[in-house]
Amino acid sequence: MDKDGYAWLSALGFAFLTYSSAVAVYRSRDDASVVTFVAVAYADLWLLFRCLRALERGGEGANNWRLRAAVWSLVTLLTSMFSYKVAAVMPWPVSVVVWGMAAAVAMGGFWAFFVRREPPSDGSGGNPE
Repeated sequence: MDKDGYAWLSALGFAFLTYSSAVAVYRSRDDASVVTFVAVAYADLWLLFRCLRALERGGEGANNWRLRAAVWSLVTLLTSMFSYKVAAVMPWPVSVVVWGMAAAVAMGGFWAFFVRREPPSDGSGGNPE
């Protein structure tokens, strides 16, 4: 099957996300903070999927660096938003754990995208022999 053979599955998932976001906005239309949360989360996910697709198709270079930065920023924003919502309804010790896990995800993502070096692609696995 070709690379985009399951594009219909992605489209179906995104259609469900759009539908459920619209329903959430409709049900919460009197609460501006919930509507804003849903709208920002939806926009964040939409941008994240676009950036990930561009990152998969792209090569090396400055554009790749910008795409990585965009993906990391969008994931960190989404993680922070959901951590805020979860921590708000938890007792403070659990809130501390939630925020600690969010920080670990953000730092781990930063390390994976910007600090870690890829092994050489010559098949040697980085072992000079």
